[in-house]
Amino acid sequence: MKIALLGYGKMGKIIERVAKERGHSISLKADSKTKALHFEDSDVAIDFSLPSTAVSNIKSAIEANVPVISGTTGWLENYDDIADYCNTNNGAFLYASNFSLGVNIFFEVNRVLASLIANYPDYHLGIEEIHHTQKLDAPSGTAISLANDIIKTSDYKNWTLNAPNSDEIKIDAKRIEDVPGTHIINYNSEVDSVEIKHTAHNREGFALGAVIASEWIADKKGVFSMKDVLNIG
Repeated sequence: MKIALLGYGKMGKIIERVAKERGHSISLKADSKTKALHFEDSDVAIDFSLPSTAVSNIKSAIEANVPVISGTTGWLENYDDIADYCNTNNGAFLYASNFSLGVNIFFEVNRVLASLIANYPDYHLGIEEIHHTQKLDAPSGTAISLANDIIKTSDYKNWTLNAPNSDEIKIDAKRIEDVPGTHIINYNSEVDSVEIKHTAHNREGFALGAVIASEWIADKKGVFSMKDVLNIG
């Protein structure tokens, strides 16, 4: 399979190595200096670019009839438009806030815990996420996904980075040098605490999940998520 890399920073280079280890080749390496995207020799595109370029990258791949995987965060206000664009153009698109196989299992554990604890208002929720200092957006897309899944099964209405109202989930976003990604869900009451945590030891897991997703989507049409790739839920 020939993969177009849309975004050739640290993640792009790790994805390149993982893809080659799995027998694939790289047809395009695009960065912020790339003027035009040419997909003639590409079977699939993987976008780990910038929030400012993700939408145009994804649309360009769909227009070229190339399935596209996106792990770029910070542009999700346009997600519904991209999904509609994909379906209208009979394309294939998959977005994940986190491609790590462990994180996607963590998402499921979070959903189950949120539904179980929703009936016990004495527990007060907090979310903490820690990432490297080069991460441009805060909170992380993964933290937003975790919060949104909790909102679906609870009385919480929104998430915030600031001092929360009673119906808001407080997300504490920290940036520390050389931290690939840590996410903690904590429910505290006066008598005890319930906590789940996922810690990434490196970026290999994100890259592997993105390549596995690109292998999965290669012959499909539609809008998908990692739940489809992993057959979860």
